[in-house]
Amino acid sequence: MKRLLKRGALLAAANWPAVVIQFVAQMTFQVLLAVPILGAAILVAVLLGADLANLVRGTMREMFATIAEALVSEPVALVAFVAAFTIVLLGGSVLMFLVKGGTVTVMLAANDGAGPIESDPLAFATVRQAAQFTVERFVSGCSILFPRYLVLGLGLMAVYGISGGAYLAFIVYGFRTVEGQGLILGWTFIAALSAILLVLWVTAVNLIYLLMQIATASGEGGFRDAFGAVVRFVRAEFMEVGGVFLVVLAMVVAAMLASALAWSGVGLIAFVPFVGLAVFPLQIAALLLRGLVFEYIGLTAMGAYITLYQRHVARFRTDMTIL
Repeated sequence: MKRLLKRGALLAAANWPAVVIQFVAQMTFQVLLAVPILGAAILVAVLLGADLANLVRGTMREMFATIAEALVSEPVALVAFVAAFTIVLLGGSVLMFLVKGGTVTVMLAANDGAGPIESDPLAFATVRQAAQFTVERFVSGCSILFPRYLVLGLGLMAVYGISGGAYLAFIVYGFRTVEGQGLILGWTFIAALSAILLVLWVTAVNLIYLLMQIATASGEGGFRDAFGAVVRFVRAEFMEVGGVFLVVLAMVVAAMLASALAWSGVGLIAFVPFVGLAVFPLQIAALLLRGLVFEYIGLTAMGAYITLYQRHVARFRTDMTIL
């Protein structure tokens, strides 16, 4: 497990331009999503007299919910807002699907050309073997894998939509069923448990989606063949896949906690006169560092999964040849 994660981390570090491109694409996606949110917030503040500061407070999801709730009394404006947000969401997602093709292609090439860098002494020449990023390879991967990744991504979004709709339907129907029967406390526990199950389900779906991207880029044929390869891979390497997943999850949680603590500490300085003016560039730097760290962790996990998958495929083909 240690060598797998070390190899993934070295592959990601050697191909740092892919980390930067992923980060820029993610930031572009977030900025695109902010456009309809801010536009709708200004509209609600001007026409309905709502407090603009309250409308743009919290995460993107919280801002969307707050604005949608404020526009319930204006159905036409609500439909226009949801439509605009959906269009931007789809466009930004397509951009992410495009960029992911180039990233996976570079990481596959890095794994093939790296050699046993997780066992060799750490040196610049050793890591340089894994540096397979070129603009030509990245663009070629984007163009070749984009049609398949677009279908995969749309399927992922469909699963998100169905899962979210089923969860909301369960919550609304369950609340209406227990309302007035004195079972609110028990229902609250069930609702909290269902929220945890939804998070676990989405996490599992994201893992399968990443493995499908790797299998598709590795030339496993159609989606059915790629899905079959992923199922065989997970069944054969369940402990290793689960171990990498749990370690990476712990890294993400630790990074989120560290980011939250750093953000709160910087926020305290903002209330100091004059000195607080220095907080803004610090906040920008913290956001940039946070985004790069999360993208690096993501590519580290991808490198570890690619290593595991390629080894599994090599063993599987060897066994099939023997048989």
